[in-house]
Amino acid sequence: MNQPKILVVEDERIVAFDLCDTVEEAGFVVEGPHPDVSSAMLACQKGKPDLAILDVQLDDGVVYPLAEKLAGENIPIIFHSGQYTRDEVIERFPQARALAKPCPPSAMLDAVTKVLTSN
Repeated sequence: MNQPKILVVEDERIVAFDLCDTVEEAGFVVEGPHPDVSSAMLACQKGKPDLAILDVQLDDGVVYPLAEKLAGENIPIIFHSGQYTRDEVIERFPQARALAKPCPPSAMLDAVTKVLTSN
């Protein structure tokens, strides 16, 4: 069975690599990290992820255009933000999950597993 592919979009290098390591060590395939919307969009065109972990505020702006594209393709999203509240994100994307930074690796993996098993 193919392992789910997780798209990681995060512009803070240390957070990005920690997140990728956490997801990869749990046995998932990682696409990223991508520091901006444009590189993440390009990655999605090359191959559709099974789940996306998105920081909200990136180097080239807010991630919402990418999130809208993913949501339109029924790709589940976990927002991971230190600047936007859970309510702000969920109001715009009610099907998504939102975790505040800093997020313990166990909480992130729990969210990833729940999202993947509920779809």
